[in-house]
Amino acid sequence: MEPEPANPKSEALNPKSQILSPVFHDPKHHIKIYQGDCLEILAAIPADCVDLIFADPPYFLSNDGITCHAGRMVSVNKGEWDRSRGPDANHDFNRAWLAACQRVLKPNGTIWVSGTAHIIHSVGFAMQQLGFKLLNDISWVKPNPPPNLSCRYFTHATETIIWAAKSHKSRHTFNYKLMKELAGGKQMKSVWTIRAPDRDEKRFGKHPTQKPVALLDRILLAASNEGDLILDPFMGSGTTAVGALRSRRAVVGVESEEISIGLALARVAGELIHVNVRVVSASFRLDLGERFMDRSDPGSFFSRMAPLTKLVQRECRFYFVGLTCREVIYSVEAPSLDEAWQAFNKSCKSSESVFSVIKTETEIYLTQ
Repeated sequence: MEPEPANPKSEALNPKSQILSPVFHDPKHHIKIYQGDCLEILAAIPADCVDLIFADPPYFLSNDGITCHAGRMVSVNKGEWDRSRGPDANHDFNRAWLAACQRVLKPNGTIWVSGTAHIIHSVGFAMQQLGFKLLNDISWVKPNPPPNLSCRYFTHATETIIWAAKSHKSRHTFNYKLMKELAGGKQMKSVWTIRAPDRDEKRFGKHPTQKPVALLDRILLAASNEGDLILDPFMGSGTTAVGALRSRRAVVGVESEEISIGLALARVAGELIHVNVRVVSASFRLDLGERFMDRSDPGSFFSRMAPLTKLVQRECRFYFVGLTCREVIYSVEAPSLDEAWQAFNKSCKSSESVFSVIKTETEIYLTQ
């Protein structure tokens, strides 16, 4: 019997290099996240297997300057990865990662790259050098940009997103009817007004270059279809992964910074895990005893004394969520995660794969 032909999507989710292993893998939702250099990881992915790429590369803005954030003066420095190495070196870098992305794109695949004037011209020129077909340049308008502190420039209120196909022979995907519907029955223009990430999108933490989910939602809906494979070589806080999960796309994310990986994993987990808590019953006994109270001056006792509280019940419980069914397969009351795992390993569910463990702490106080 001959082996079955390889699935391109499965291969893309399993880079050839045995050295590389994902920090997160969810086979049910077709998501893998890698930590490392994007050039190394892209080189391990098979050619012609990715439907769409969204890239938010370094803008090289960390020059020890200042900017305004939330009404405060803050440093523009984001990390060594964002420091400029000069225009020639920056362009060489842009050309290198764009070439790596072009190799893994399917013949009809497209790439979206965001940037400010600091890098977007280099990106566009590199695309022309490599033979990409430029499709659109989107002007993303931010209605609430931070003010310009020096008062010597116009307020930076836009970013440019270049949309390009792999080659001039590409027959790219464009869901025109859907975009027209979203634009109120008119052709959607290349000027998009979308607010920066709101507080809810930053509830797991903040990233200096975080993109709004609404921006990725529009990109994915415009140029890909359900089940397509999406790649983000500079994943950052994981917005592309969140958008892909919501629109039922497979996704591969690559990020070099450990702190960004942690933030992205928290956001992905927030999309995958939904907890319903229901209190069925609570039963406990209280024996308060007797206490003398002088009632000769009504209200005087309570006006002088702050409410007292007494802890009557405390519980620490761990819930084990299955990898396949995504339901709670085992729960146990335990003082620590280690002891909860020990109890799970001794249970009849120990043979099942665990996707996540949820810890709840319950305390009931009596107000006296």
